[in-house]
Amino acid sequence: MSRRPLLVGNWKMHTTVVEACQLAAAIRQGCADLPEERDIMLAPPATVLSEVSHIVHGSGIILAGQNVCWGPQGAFTGEISAVMIQGAGGNAALVGHSERRQIFHEDDAMVNRRLRGGLDQGLLMILCVGETLEEREGGQTLSVLEEQLRAGLSGVSIAQCDRLAIAYEPVWAIGTGLTASGEQAQEVHSFLRDQVTLLYEKNVADQMRILYGGSVKPDNIDQLMAQPDIDGALVGGAALDAASFIRIMQFKA
Repeated sequence: MSRRPLLVGNWKMHTTVVEACQLAAAIRQGCADLPEERDIMLAPPATVLSEVSHIVHGSGIILAGQNVCWGPQGAFTGEISAVMIQGAGGNAALVGHSERRQIFHEDDAMVNRRLRGGLDQGLLMILCVGETLEEREGGQTLSVLEEQLRAGLSGVSIAQCDRLAIAYEPVWAIGTGLTASGEQAQEVHSFLRDQVTLLYEKNVADQMRILYGGSVKPDNIDQLMAQPDIDGALVGGAALDAASFIRIMQFKA
């Protein structure tokens, strides 16, 4: 089954308002020559989401929050709700990013609560999963991913899967310069698709977009996107350079 590629630029805790507007404008310009059959998503800091929304309005670029709270409002200091994301011009969010899990100790239960809250409030959601270097070297990659996926998707209905994508982040490859080969990534993506089949049904798994997110760069995107079960990329550092991200958007599989 042909799945529409999705390329996501996660800006993390980078860019002032001026920098964000300049970067968004350059990326928008780079979208002009893209094939129509691919989706582009940007996840800027919440502080610049509204300004970036004005820059990309009408371009087809999807805007996302880098995280989302489960409730529409309340006494949750430091959190951002789906309503706030939507009000600022976004309609999507990431949850379970490795930095949220590793640095801020968000566990599978917390990630699941965020995921279900975002879906219930109408957002497109990306669930991030991935193993650490210690887990990989201990031969635990598949068991860790199976549990993160099972727990993360708990309570998510088949109907909600239409607004859900999965991003595989090998934690050992993020910010280290190490990258899984296309074949290594494909093996894991195939496993994740099989797990979605077990949790739901084959038709759901066949339609689910599974992204790769581990030091994606212009020089490895073509090899990654040539793999049958890699449907896009979650891009970090390279997304902060317009030329690099545009080349990633223009991948040739």
